[in-house]
Amino acid sequence: MTTVDKHPAGSVGWFDLMTTDPEAARAFYGAFFGWTFDVGPVELGHYTMCKLGGRNAGGLGSAPPGVTMPPVWSVYFITEDLDNTLMRLRELVGNVVTPTMDIMEEGRMAVASDPTGAVFGIWQGKRHQGAQVIDEPGAMTWCEVNTRDGGKAAEFYAKVFDLEVKKLDAPGMEYKTLHKGDKTVGGVLQMDQHWPESVPPHWMVYFAVASTDASCARVGELGGKVCVPAFDTPYGRIAVLEDPQGAVFSIVQPPAKP
Repeated sequence: MTTVDKHPAGSVGWFDLMTTDPEAARAFYGAFFGWTFDVGPVELGHYTMCKLGGRNAGGLGSAPPGVTMPPVWSVYFITEDLDNTLMRLRELVGNVVTPTMDIMEEGRMAVASDPTGAVFGIWQGKRHQGAQVIDEPGAMTWCEVNTRDGGKAAEFYAKVFDLEVKKLDAPGMEYKTLHKGDKTVGGVLQMDQHWPESVPPHWMVYFAVASTDASCARVGELGGKVCVPAFDTPYGRIAVLEDPQGAVFSIVQPPAKP
């Protein structure tokens, strides 16, 4: 199991799901990924820690009262200084969607959007330092922003979080990767004419699985569905799925090691 105690500033260290039915979501993801759950106190809206092997793998909660939103998985960038990060974000024409919130002794957070419209979270940890297990079946392993202006988005994230941008050699698509030292933080995918106009810029989360094909078969049995059937890439076999409440996420089976 690949365990993590702390994620470096500028990297993506947490995924969480805001859903319309937390109980049903726990039933689905518990069966699908083998997660167990630690449901939080009422003061935190019963925000739930999703656990893999006893370690935090992701979060699950319901939308705040009075807020109408579709179920969605979100990514959180890690920062050591949330106020300074938000100042840089505003200078670079980002938008603060939800102002800074103190989450008891767990940490501080805000929700923002980049200049192309994709929404993401920012987390300054105290007791909660992000995912404690990654790159294992049932754990977070990758994320990418899908946007109609990949160049602008890549420049924005690079400047806000002090990242290096590299162009991926991927025939037939425009794709960039974001790097923090020797760690690859995530990707930037240029949405082209093949994407429906109704799909807004967004962040996509990826979870590792032992078998993409078996997972695609299992998701239907649990009330979800396959949005994009399994396909092979140099980085693994990928599929895009939807849970029973409508939240979309991707899975990837890493390529076999030689």
